[in-house]
Amino acid sequence: MDYAVPEAITTTLREIDEFIDTQIRPLQEADDNIRFFDHRREWARTDFEGGGVPRRDWEELLGQMRRLADDAGWLRYALPTDIGGRGGTNFDMAIIREHLAHKGLGLHNDLQNESSIVGNFPFAHMLLAYGTTEQQDEFLEPMIRGEARIGFGLTEPDHGSDATWMETTARKVGDSWIINGGKRFNSGMHNATHDVVFARTSGKDGDARGITAFFVPTDVPGFSVDFQWWTFNMPTDHAEVTITDVEVPDSAIFGMEGEGLAVAQTFVHENRIRQAASGVGAAQFCIDRSVEYARERITFGAPLSSRQAIQFPLVELHTEAEMVRGLVRKTAWEMDRIPHLEISDRVSMCNYRANRLVCDAADQAIQVHGGMGYTRHMPFEHIYRHHRRYRITEGSDEVQIRKIAGYLFGYAGPRRIRKKDPN
Repeated sequence: MDYAVPEAITTTLREIDEFIDTQIRPLQEADDNIRFFDHRREWARTDFEGGGVPRRDWEELLGQMRRLADDAGWLRYALPTDIGGRGGTNFDMAIIREHLAHKGLGLHNDLQNESSIVGNFPFAHMLLAYGTTEQQDEFLEPMIRGEARIGFGLTEPDHGSDATWMETTARKVGDSWIINGGKRFNSGMHNATHDVVFARTSGKDGDARGITAFFVPTDVPGFSVDFQWWTFNMPTDHAEVTITDVEVPDSAIFGMEGEGLAVAQTFVHENRIRQAASGVGAAQFCIDRSVEYARERITFGAPLSSRQAIQFPLVELHTEAEMVRGLVRKTAWEMDRIPHLEISDRVSMCNYRANRLVCDAADQAIQVHGGMGYTRHMPFEHIYRHHRRYRITEGSDEVQIRKIAGYLFGYAGPRRIRKKDPN
């Protein structure tokens, strides 16, 4: 592996920065749009009276950003060329996502709702891998343009990481399926047109096979968005959903019947490596800002940077950032060449270490900046609150460590040790 960043990506980063400076930053600074990014950000973004969901003017601004990025050829960068993308690789995206997060808070790459001028689009990759031609025609382009919103209904009130024990069921009746159950933290349901609902269609509790994914319109009888869970980082789009005798046709199946967890795994692999890259970038932002402040801040007649109590924690974080950066880029490079399930353990390594790193870096930045670091006039509390959720969602630290252990000790993965038949 060549450890030098390819010149093509270096050029891409320069072009991205120019696009941000000429088109995105002026939009962010127009009117009073800065309210969505300064100390007022949480209040400006959140419709507290409307259940805590994002305000319409906030989402309209994000829509303007996405349209500008799409017109400039950046939004679809990581998608195939036949749907308007540039075929960007996982390695490209790891470097780009880190670069954007390292620039700090802004319209170019907002943390709270994972909106970026270079789109992530895990659902697009899922559709391309598992969707029928009809499903791709119905959802792909409208989703990219923001005309359709698809939720993701995997977690349940009594089941989170233990997805193979889900209680939502679907039974075949003629040419249709009848779905019953409930979902928790069902993302995007404040404006979703459809929800991808995972339900058990065969097998028994604990079986990975037998779970099927369905496209469910959110306006069908029996589909109820009950309320939104208010979260550490607001606004929220994590709903409680009840599904009562919801009927969908056989054509609503997403992927193969009984193989829904393969669809879900594609979603998390695409997200985990890019979240890890963003975590490294945000962590480096916190470290760099802390070093800059410590050099300028005079206490007891000397720069704060002269104190080992300030130096040593930042050195530890800076060293870890360098190591995690290398692991993320190497793993992303491998993802472009090796089947994902063969290196799923390394994706988990990247994700849980990067998530811890950025939380530790944000916490240390608050400490270095003292009282000001604790205020919302600094960006560190926002960075911490956003990235803290990734230590739980899409695979908690513990679940990811368990996966790594499974690969390491031969209980799972391509080198799984099969138990010998005693007979």
